[in-house]
Amino acid sequence: MKTKYLGMIAVLFSALLAMPAARAADPMEAFPAADQGMLRYVLQLPAQDDESALRVELIVGKTVPLDEQNQYFFGGTLEQETIQGWGFTRYLLNELGPLAGTLMAADPNAPKVARFVPLGGAPYLIRYNSRLPIVVYVPEGVEVRYRLWTAGAESTVMEPG
Repeated sequence: MKTKYLGMIAVLFSALLAMPAARAADPMEAFPAADQGMLRYVLQLPAQDDESALRVELIVGKTVPLDEQNQYFFGGTLEQETIQGWGFTRYLLNELGPLAGTLMAADPNAPKVARFVPLGGAPYLIRYNSRLPIVVYVPEGVEVRYRLWTAGAESTVMEPG
């Protein structure tokens, strides 16, 4: 009788231990599939020795045929959301705003070239974290790119002024 109970306890205990491990093994479980008309981009970063010295710049935009002379950008805001019950962050662009740019006179007969045009505004820098994926949701037709930024090893002393 004792062996029967010990066996049942062992099975229950091993099942309880396996549950958190299975949940932790796939953090993508927290990120829902993209809605209709949307795409989900996932970036899993490799582990680094000093991740505090790194940042990831998310660059969201679209490739469109344009002239080569002017500078262009799209309107829109990349929003940061916390997934309820998980505490993980996801990034969301609900709508790509209108295209805007400089007004330098360009040759109307010059051929258009395919150019990647990002969202306007300041660079969107986030903390480097290899333990969780960076997940970005955007409308179909919108691209997500990224760039890694590294802090230098030396710092500069500021003088009071």
